[in-house]
Parts: sequence; C-alpha cells; structure tokens
Amino acid sequence: MRERIEGELDPPERERRKKAAAEPPDPEQVLAEASGFAELAESGAYIAGDRRVSRSERTKWRVTFRRLATEAQSALHAADSGPAERAMELMIDLACHAQGCFRSEDPLEAARFAVSQAVSALWETVLDSRGFAEFTARAVPQLVRWEREYGWSEGLGAGEVREQERPLAEVLAAMLDTPDMWRGFADAYLAELDRIAAAEAPPPKNNRKIRRDWADSFLDRDYTKRRRTGNLGRWNSLMLEHLDTGRAQRLAGHAAFSGPEADFLKAQAARLRGDLDEARTLITEGLKHLPGSTEFAAFAEEVGAEVPS
Repeated sequence: MRERIEGELDPPERERRKKAAAEPPDPEQVLAEASGFAELAESGAYIAGDRRVSRSERTKWRVTFRRLATEAQSALHAADSGPAERAMELMIDLACHAQGCFRSEDPLEAARFAVSQAVSALWETVLDSRGFAEFTARAVPQLVRWEREYGWSEGLGAGEVREQERPLAEVLAAMLDTPDMWRGFADAYLAELDRIAAAEAPPPKNNRKIRRDWADSFLDRDYTKRRRTGNLGRWNSLMLEHLDTGRAQRLAGHAAFSGPEADFLKAQAARLRGDLDEARTLITEGLKHLPGSTEFAAFAEEVGAEVPS
C-alpha cells in the first residue's frame, strides 16, 4: 500500500520500481541466500527445533524455497550468470533429497518446484554461455546425480508438479543436435562411469582390513549400483541408438551397472548389432527377475523371446 501511494505521489519513483522489478536479481546475493538456505535445510534445521531458524520460518519454508528457485532462474539471464548457475545447482541438489529436509509428504509439490524444468534452464544457460566442452564437463556428473527412474515427487498419483516433469534423458537428448555432440557427450559419460566403477572396485587382496570393510558394505554398494542402473536406464537406451559398435559394447557391459536393468541394456546392445539370439537369452533372464516389467515384455516380443505367463 505504501509503494502504491508513493508511486501516485512520485511517478518517476514508480517507473524506477517497475524497471528494478524487470531486471534480474543480483546473482551474488541469490547465491548467498541459496547457500545459506540449503545448508540449514540439509542440517535438519527446518525439521527439528533449531535456533537458527524461527518457528514461523519453518512453517513457510516452501515460500522461501519457491522464491529462491525463481530468483536463481531469473538471475541466469544476468551478464555474469556464474553465481546464478551455482545457486540453481544448489537448489536442484536440495530438491533431489528434499524428503529428508522438510516436514511434508511431498516437498516438491508443496514448493511447486519442477526439477526437470530447472535442470533444462540451467543446462541451456551453460551450453549457450560456456560452450559445449564446459557444458559436457558439468552436465555429465549432474545427470548421474540427478536423474530418477520414477521422478522426484514423493506423492502418490498425479499432481501439478508431477505432470510437468519429464526424464532428464529427454531434456538432454533435445540439446544434442549433431552426431559429434552425441559422441562427445558419450565419451565424457563413459569416462565418468569409469571413475565411478574404479571408486567402487574392491581393494587389493593384500590389504585385509580395507578389503574386510569393503565386503561389509557390499550390499549398500550393490543397492546403489542397481539404483543407478535403473535411474539411467532411459538415458542409456537413448544413447545406444547414437553410438558406434565399440562405444555401445563398452556402455552395455560397464561395471558401473548391475541387476536386471543391466542385462536389459546388454540385450538392447545385442539387438542393435544384430545378435538376436543373445538378445533373447538376456531378456529371458531379465524377465525371470522382473516378470512384471512391461518394458521387458515388450522387448521380448520384439525379438521373439519366450514371454512367461
């Protein structure tokens, strides 16, 4: 009300306010606020009683989340978008594990934050302003870290945010316009998978203590690997269609993947190189572990494999 009265009394001030509202927010300020908000949320300050966050602020966290996400996306249009890019990355990282940071059955629906839309805005900005090499170096680990097989919303059924989401594989595929871009991104993706597989490899046999600790955490690592395989399944299938035989074989048999989805990836690679017998064998084995998978069943019918009842 005060601003409206001041605008009527001083028209130049009203025009100044309109112009300021049209300009993108200060990227450095947005980054500072986003960093503080993400740090507090990840430390549990918005769930438990924490003096750094007032009771009223804990109840309106979704307003703060939505404001910072909107300002970060607006700041991507600034001349120096670097701080805004980092702020957007922080908000997306927070969104990917928001379930443990806020009191809500579906935090992303509550905050009306669509992860795939935010990632699309970030990647397009980096590609346009930084070039393909920098985009690839940043987007590859982000894809591995952010992609989700069943989306990011925790709620059941349809929701406003859930309807807006799409796999990051589709977002990325629309940005790779030429065969050279597909090959360049594939090489960087395979290198990132090599790094992940090396970090998960068993230690040397002569180091018994480290090897025993590694064996104790095997189930956790196996679960992580299977989950990664499912999350990246859509992207792996899309990439196979753009790779030569050598890269396709390297991707299909990579040590960073495991489980039935890894066998499905090998079956797709076998079909692409014309080895239908191998494809049938692999998909039949996959259906034994996931007999309810409609995707597996459809592929089995395509290659003429025997589909269990």
